[in-house]
Amino acid sequence: MKKNKKAILKEEVKHIDIKAINSTKIIDAMRDMSFTSRDTAAAADILNLMIKDKGCTIFLTLAGSTSAAGCMQVYVDMVKNNMIDAIIATGASIVDMDFFEALGYKHYKGTPYADDKELRANYIDRIYDTYIDEEELQHCDATINKIANTLEPRPYSSREFIREMGKWLVKNSSKKESLVQVCYEHNVPIFCPAFSDSSAGFGLVKH
Repeated sequence: MKKNKKAILKEEVKHIDIKAINSTKIIDAMRDMSFTSRDTAAAADILNLMIKDKGCTIFLTLAGSTSAAGCMQVYVDMVKNNMIDAIIATGASIVDMDFFEALGYKHYKGTPYADDKELRANYIDRIYDTYIDEEELQHCDATINKIANTLEPRPYSSREFIREMGKWLVKNSSKKESLVQVCYEHNVPIFCPAFSDSSAGFGLVKH
């Protein structure tokens, strides 16, 4: 039996609130375990040393999949608590995921075993086991175009353009805390080496 879009897009992906969990004890326990467990504890120690070192510049690098998977609030909290100085990210992380949700849209739980023809018929995109509404994504494209149309005609770096996106969200966001907006408000630059490899690319082509 074929499903319609509403039946497929019914369970939202929810971003984890790391503040609601005290993970210190489990990280400390990992220090005496093996393999990647010890690596995780060592990474936590290194991050703490970096934060304490006032002369250290901390770059957070993001892959798009972690944003859609529900980690975006963790990154927002890191920015708000002055734990990072700059972000290097994929265009997907910043535009198709964070900015997309700031427009009021959601990512949905799916399955990697879905019938992609059925998803295509319903205009649904799949990120492994996560779904996104293609029509909503096209509105994201159009919004990037709208922002570009308001800017002085000249070359812009990804950092400059994303800052303009954050500035636009201050008055137009449908989400309480968008990473793009929070970075704008805390003056944390975001760099996307492949910025156009996302909805931003479609929006800029329209522009």
